[in-house]
Amino acid sequence: MMSWFVAFHLLKGAQRVWVIALFFVGSALQAQDVEVAGDGGGSASAEEIAQQLANPNTPLASLNFKLQYREFKGTLTGANGQSGTTLLFQPSLPFPLDNGDSILFRPAIPLQFDFPAPTAGPQNFDSKTGLGDITFDLAYAITTDSGLLIATGFVSTLPTATDDALGSDRITLGPELLIGKLTQTYVIGAFPNHQWDVGGSGNKDINVTSMQLFGTYLPGGGWNLGTSPILSYDHEIDEWTIPINFTFGKTIILGSRPWKLSAEINYYVKQPEVFGPDWFIGFNAAPVVENGFARWFR
Repeated sequence: MMSWFVAFHLLKGAQRVWVIALFFVGSALQAQDVEVAGDGGGSASAEEIAQQLANPNTPLASLNFKLQYREFKGTLTGANGQSGTTLLFQPSLPFPLDNGDSILFRPAIPLQFDFPAPTAGPQNFDSKTGLGDITFDLAYAITTDSGLLIATGFVSTLPTATDDALGSDRITLGPELLIGKLTQTYVIGAFPNHQWDVGGSGNKDINVTSMQLFGTYLPGGGWNLGTSPILSYDHEIDEWTIPINFTFGKTIILGSRPWKLSAEINYYVKQPEVFGPDWFIGFNAAPVVENGFARWFR
């Protein structure tokens, strides 16, 4: 495992992206078509699949592609109006257990385009493009018959960035907990976590608490409307990042493969004073796939 990590770290940025993408896509998309069973037998409708995908403990595997455009602001000279684009590849890979619970593995692989990096030069900012640090979580997830959602596990970030400006050169680790409620028409809950730096070659101290609040309304027809802001508090600089979030989307079936298509917008009412996000808009596409990795554990 360590030799694989060393070899991966020696690859150039574009090579890393291709290795990661091929690994997940090639392993997960082993089946040409995916059929999701409905409650009454036969294939599930888009409305039934939308409800399953709204569940953060969903047993459905998916490959989430998120395209996000951000603008920034701050007191740093030249900070206002800086912008960058992120392509986030975020597979959701559940491993069903015999008792009906699941083990969830969810990596988040960011590719940054023209990310504004503060510099000491006369231009104050430099645009960087490349792979950022990869974050992943591993959790034990329970969905009860009454719709209670519980998950607990850990979250970690690895120093995979291709440029120092795109990552921290630190390994972080910490606990996470999810609690929520799922019904036929809505899902609500909270998903807090905390990360500390535990290693790496960088010298930045990391001590960050984050919490995703989520509430989704399912009006039918595969549609979903809701909010899922991610709040964070940096204990090292004593500052909050707080967005107002709105998201909407629709689950459709193309051929026999379900897709969840959605869009979101975030406006930040609180961010680090020197430099932080002002707002962002995102477009997401998530095909439902068969989790090819799950076969390895059967």
